[in-house]
Amino acid sequence: MSLLKRIEKGSGGSSSGSGGGTPPRKPPDTGGLGALSVPPEPSSEESKLAAMRARRTAIDPQRPGQKSSYQDLKARVQSKLMAELDHQAMDLSRKHEVRAHIEELFNAILADDSMVLARGERQNLFEAIVAEILGFGPLEPLLADESITEIMVNGPRNIFIEQKGNLSRANITFENDDHVLRILDRIVAPLGRRIDESSPLVDARLPDGSRVNAVIRPISLVGPTITIRKFSKKPLTVDDLIRFGSMTKEIAEFLRACIISRLNIVVSGGTGSGKTTLLNVLSSFIPNDERIVTIENAAELQLRQEHVVTLETRPPNIEGKGEITIQDLVVNSLRMRPDRIVVGECRAGEALDMLQAMNTGHDGSLTTAHSNSPRDTLARLEVMCLMSGMDLPVRAIREQIASAIDMICHQSRFRDGTRKIEKISEVQGMEGEIITMSDIFEFEQTGIEGGKIIGRIRPTGLRPKFIDRIEQSGIHLAPSVFGIGRNY
Repeated sequence: MSLLKRIEKGSGGSSSGSGGGTPPRKPPDTGGLGALSVPPEPSSEESKLAAMRARRTAIDPQRPGQKSSYQDLKARVQSKLMAELDHQAMDLSRKHEVRAHIEELFNAILADDSMVLARGERQNLFEAIVAEILGFGPLEPLLADESITEIMVNGPRNIFIEQKGNLSRANITFENDDHVLRILDRIVAPLGRRIDESSPLVDARLPDGSRVNAVIRPISLVGPTITIRKFSKKPLTVDDLIRFGSMTKEIAEFLRACIISRLNIVVSGGTGSGKTTLLNVLSSFIPNDERIVTIENAAELQLRQEHVVTLETRPPNIEGKGEITIQDLVVNSLRMRPDRIVVGECRAGEALDMLQAMNTGHDGSLTTAHSNSPRDTLARLEVMCLMSGMDLPVRAIREQIASAIDMICHQSRFRDGTRKIEKISEVQGMEGEIITMSDIFEFEQTGIEGGKIIGRIRPTGLRPKFIDRIEQSGIHLAPSVFGIGRNY
């Protein structure tokens, strides 16, 4: 017997209503099969509310499984907006006007398509689309967060950030490789740089000075990779570094005296140790009436003096011509009547030209170098000088180094994510074939507490030999700055 017949039999067969009319439909009783109920027809108001809830759920990017629907809606609205904007001859450099026009078109498109969104969802969708058209897409909220110091894009799905020295995964993704490449092109195009299969590596910077490095296929096997080293919109000052524990007041007083006395200083350290930040702070001590020439691969230094000339390298064009290197700029800077030469980083043969500049009357020059310690810095400088292609004996190079460099300030990033000055060493001269050095300040670790490194930067008790040059500049440092007469 079929289910329908069993249901009719269980309900006592067909029923006849009075007046021969069709009786009202009753829920059938299925006996042992359980109660089968037919839901009532929803009212028109209930239908509208249900449809609205379904639409909101369908575009909520935070709900599991709904992200693709949100991306589809975002893509549709964005494509319509781009089509409208293409027909409007608008200057995209005037972002405030363009944003207002985008908002007007955005509201019109939603109204034409009868899209009903909650206020928060509507605003989030609008901001995401504006970021795609005018900004850097999904990276915009990360770039706006000042607590984030580094952004690492490892392909479209894996984005990591550094906050307070700790790495964590960000809750954003790109749509695909092409989406990452579009944002990357927006970063490098205003700088005259390019990134493609023939040139899959690029160094660039953001408008706020943050450093950008990008690698794409075929070099990167995980897809387009972007590393952004963010710099504070308001440059860190010496007071900030003292507050963070990166240096003490005595060291700050000593470094200010060294800069004013026109000592040649190399800031050394590993990747991410804070060399550029420290170089910025040291450069802030340069008197305002001096002409400063800065030389960098990607302009990052944020000097506040009035008389600053910023030079930046240029990569070769598509034909492999037109490259301008750091070495070319260092040589050219000598003809620009500089009082100070600040080189963002010495990586190769430009180190020899930098040393010669320091030895030919351009005192007070500053640069950075990657190394593990002050002593390793000297060894790296030797190797970089040999990379210049000049056939020089090692002793001649060491004599140039010993004569040119007065002090090495070594910065380190510790295991707990903190960045501190680990050593300040004086380059004293040559003894036979060896360059002699002496440590003036050093970091002394006393323990680890709650994952944090406990220690202090203390003077060694030695006064540097260049103290006479500091005093000739009219600066008199108290003996206590060097730990003389103090108990530790």
